[in-house]
Order: sequence, then C-alpha cells, then structure tokens
Amino acid sequence: MATHQRRHPSVAAELEGTLLISGDLFPYFLLVALEAGGPLRAAVLLAAYPVAALLGVALPDDGLAVRVMTFVSTAGLAVADVAAVARATLPRFFLADLSDAAFRAFARRDAGERYVVTRLPTAMVEPFVREYVAEGARVVGAELRVVGGRFTGAAVNGDRSLGALEAVLGRGRRVIDVGLCSASGDGAAKRQPAFMQICQESHVVSTPEKAPAAPLPRSEYLRPLIFHDGRLVGRPDPLACLAVALWLPLGAALAVTRILIAFLPYSVGLLLAAATGLQIRAHLGGGPPRRRRGGTLYACNHRTLLDPAVLSTVVHRKVTAVTYSLSGLSEMIAPIPTVRLTRDRGRDRVIMQSVLAGGDLAVCPEGTTCREPYLLRFSPLFAEIAGEVTPVAVRAGGAMFHGTTVRGYKGMDSFFFLMNPAPWYHLQLLDPVPSSSGDGGDGGGESSRDVANRVQRAIGDALGFECTALTRRDKYRMIAGHDGVDTRGNARL
Repeated sequence: MATHQRRHPSVAAELEGTLLISGDLFPYFLLVALEAGGPLRAAVLLAAYPVAALLGVALPDDGLAVRVMTFVSTAGLAVADVAAVARATLPRFFLADLSDAAFRAFARRDAGERYVVTRLPTAMVEPFVREYVAEGARVVGAELRVVGGRFTGAAVNGDRSLGALEAVLGRGRRVIDVGLCSASGDGAAKRQPAFMQICQESHVVSTPEKAPAAPLPRSEYLRPLIFHDGRLVGRPDPLACLAVALWLPLGAALAVTRILIAFLPYSVGLLLAAATGLQIRAHLGGGPPRRRRGGTLYACNHRTLLDPAVLSTVVHRKVTAVTYSLSGLSEMIAPIPTVRLTRDRGRDRVIMQSVLAGGDLAVCPEGTTCREPYLLRFSPLFAEIAGEVTPVAVRAGGAMFHGTTVRGYKGMDSFFFLMNPAPWYHLQLLDPVPSSSGDGGDGGGESSRDVANRVQRAIGDALGFECTALTRRDKYRMIAGHDGVDTRGNARL
C-alpha cells in the first residue's frame, strides 16, 4: 500500500548525517570515554583517532573505524556509567546537531512506528531518541556484549545492517513505508544504508554547501533541555579536543593564579583578574547597597560555586555564603567566609539570622546550579530572616569547561571554571524586595513562599530566564537517578 494511502505510515531514519546534521561519530565516543572512563581513556581515543579515520577512508563500507572507536571508548566500562552519560551528557550535543527539516519529517504527527538506525551503540542513543526525538521510537544500532555488568567493547550484531532492522521488525513485517537517509558522496543512491532496501519510499536528505542544514531551534525541542552534565562546553571534535589537551597546563596555572588574586584587596584584585582574562561586570542599579544595621541579605540565582565570591568582589566587602555541602578543598580556597547549614529548618534559620546580624549574607535559594536559561524553585527560608532581600541576577560562563558537575568530583568545580581561557561573570543587583519577616519575626501579609516566588520572578525577568517549579531533587533524579543526598545526609549542589 502506498504511503499516501496509509493512515499511519511507518518511518525509518538514519541518525548520523540525516537526523543529525553531521555524520562524524567521534565526538560522541569521546564524551563517553571522558565522562564514563576518564581523561586517560579519552586521551587514548584521541590518539587512536587518526588510525580510525584512515580505516574509515580506506574501508568506508566495512565499519571497522566505528568498531575501533566503540572498543576504545566502552571496553571495560560499567553499563550504569555509560547509561548515565547517555542520559545526562550526550542529549545536549545531539540536540545542538539535530536537523530541523529531518526532525520534522521523522516526527510528523501522522506517522506510525518509527525507527532510528545508527552506527553508534544503542545504549548511547536510546535515551536521546526516546526523550527528544519521538516517544516510542525504536533504536536500531550496535548491541554491545556485556559481561559481569561491563561492556566488552564488541558488538553482538552488526551496525545499521538490514538484518538488524528486520530482527527488530519481527516476522511478518518486512517493509517500512518511508526511509530517510543522507546523500553520501557522488553516488548517493549506491551508498544508501542497507535498511533502505525494505523501505517503499526513499527520501534522501542532501545539504548543499550554499544552503547548510539548520539545527532545530531550542523552542521546538520535544521537551525543554534544563539539566545536563559533563565538563566540556563545546562539541569535542578532534581538533577541539587537541586544543583542550594543549591548553590544560596553562589553564591549570591560570586557575591557581586567579584563585590567589581573589585574596588581594578588591580594587587590585579586579585589575589583576582582568589582566588574566577573567571578566567581571556588574550593574548596581541605584548604586552600591547602603550600609544598615546588621547586614544585607542577597538572594542569587546559582550558576557556579563562585557566585558569592564574585558578589563580594563587586560590593567590595566580605559576604558570607551559606551552603548545605561544600568540599574541603572548596572551603580552603574560598576567599570569603562560608557557613554550613544543617537541613533542619529551625536551626538553619537561627544560623542565618546570627550571620546576618554581624554582616552581609548571600544565599542561593535554588539549592543547586543550573546551566541553562531556567530558574529552579526558590526555597522560601531566606524570606523569613530579614526585613528585605536584595535579588542578584547572575550570569556566568566559559568557552571550554563547565564549572559545575553532578557525577564528577565537585571539589574541582571552581578550578575548571577558572581554567577557561576567558571566563566571565555578569551580576545585576536589583531593587530590594520587602520580605515576609521583619527583624527576624513573622509579619506582613505575604507568605515566605510568595516572597520567594516574587524574588525568583524578578531575577528571571532581569535575565530573560524561565521560572520553573523544579528543585535540586528533580535535577539529581534526572541526571544521576538519586535524590542528591550522600550517605551522611549532605545535599550536593
């Protein structure tokens, strides 16, 4: 039956080069090697890439290059570790490369069964396809052999073979209504993947140099990308990885230098920090916060562990930061006082009030960092300890490394942020907001929850970020599969 007569035609699409604009698989193998295996495995994969590339040129239809990269990046890794990377790290890079036109053709509403055929291991692709491409879509890729909960690096089946798709279809189903693939070289029709043989209609997606494929806009994602993990900011192409590797020694020296500068007087420190490439910009609204009896309570959205330290530099006085959990290394290098909370609401309120009585206090009511342009729900406790709150809208970033992590070693977060060639911070101090508490007592017509929501909206409006009701617990459940609390009951940022 022709596809125009079928009510719900089945669709199969090639992932790399069709749904994804680029056909290069190395970046995704590198991300698995780095995030699940570590820097040494990533270095081995980078060293092996020239050999794999030569094999790909010499034997383009053999798949040997992909098998080499699969083995180097996954052999010996725990299945759970690879699954975590596939869920928390790879989708951001897949989405940045997702073709607008191909996605719309594949995810059309009248389609029935959907299949994504790839040369990548199924374990690396499946979370992305089901979460961000099409719910219920089947992934046909290399199934890796598992022994004792770890991958051997060898595939049980071939990659994107006709037999693999037929095995998924099952007996009695040997035809796909529409097949989507990319043009490949001069003989596109001859180089179509094997699964196209069982597709009634073949749609070849070509991307001329004068009209390159456009990525899917963020606003059109199947669901918002709010949380993700991983240290690398940019797509880890081979040359980009080489640049990162060469930068590391200088970056480490710069990070140490920038940390030491933070202990100098503020006016001198700002000049020296700028000389190293660290950019700090601040908009103080009506001017620097006035001094008052006690201290000023600042409520910041949370981008990195350095938020309170940079705020202290901007206002030119020590601001105490409160935290639920901070590594010993982070406490040691902190240029400002830090106070640990207990996660007991009554005790934490007393602690924060005592700190505020003696000086300025900075809180991050989100309870954890968020990389994307979203604000998590603000915990209302801060609105109960002072008569007014000064919201602080924070932006921060770097071109090479993220300064936050969920699965990695959090003690290195500040180092990684400061290792960026030109990290930047933009702070905007907003007009104070009256709180639900005056002089530490209950009062006012607004509840602390209402005040927290108002502060969240004020910061969101200033930054152009979307306010959400998501929490730290939601972040850790989505990325790490747990509540973000360690065995001692400490919450991770």
